[in-house]
Amino acid sequence: MTLADRYPLLHTPTRWEWGGLDVLFATDPPPDELVTNIHAICFVGDEIVLCRDDRDVWLVPGGTRESGESIEDCLRRELREEAGATPVGPVRWLGAHYATTDHPAPYRDWQPHPHKAWLWCAADVVLDSAPSNPDDAENILEVRAFPIPEAIALSRTDGDYLAELLALAVELHRP
Repeated sequence: MTLADRYPLLHTPTRWEWGGLDVLFATDPPPDELVTNIHAICFVGDEIVLCRDDRDVWLVPGGTRESGESIEDCLRRELREEAGATPVGPVRWLGAHYATTDHPAPYRDWQPHPHKAWLWCAADVVLDSAPSNPDDAENILEVRAFPIPEAIALSRTDGDYLAELLALAVELHRP
């Protein structure tokens, strides 16, 4: 049985209306120049870290890559900003949502357009500070590590596919 068979929601082509994006998940790593966003499924021991924002949505930390920023530097910055977390040990790349937007211009001037990719990874982390909540980012109200079944259930507040992404992270990062 393939990953697409086990995680059908994750692998179903879909539309993210908020960005005018048609997206498709694949486990093939995207070329560096396509990666505009990096998100991490974070593990603290046998639990998964989720962040609750001011919309009452539980999300995994991550966000938009800055101009000239490496993927690793973006990951570390986003973990600090949204979760107050630091990775410990290797980061495992899980896959990417490959996207094509119908917006007339890129979200940020330096980003590729109209094709781009959201990179997903899994990492063991320590929660060693409060989220920094920069002015131009989500407003994170709470960061907690949950038992895996609870994290998977709560993650659905940010989209049904996310529950499958967390399950994939558990399978690949913590076999």
